[in-house]
Amino acid sequence: MFELMQYEKSEKFTLREKIALRYADAIMYDPNQADDILWAQLKREFSEAEIVEIGYWIGFTFGGQRWLKTLSAKQGQFDAYLKANKATS
Repeated sequence: MFELMQYEKSEKFTLREKIALRYADAIMYDPNQADDILWAQLKREFSEAEIVEIGYWIGFTFGGQRWLKTLSAKQGQFDAYLKANKATS
């Protein structure tokens, strides 16, 4: 987890991965980070379709996590609920 939180300094992530993580930071925390430099980096490393897919997936995942927080759900509870209800269906 520490490596992910310090991805810019980490050697475990490729340049391409770091750019995608910067995009994630912009989507999740600060849209102002999506400046001309980030867009140039994204366009250099990813196709337009890939940029859309990455952005969609980040928004979908982050939004889902925020929604689960509104339910006060603990880690694994939603998955357990789905599995339990599938077994009884």
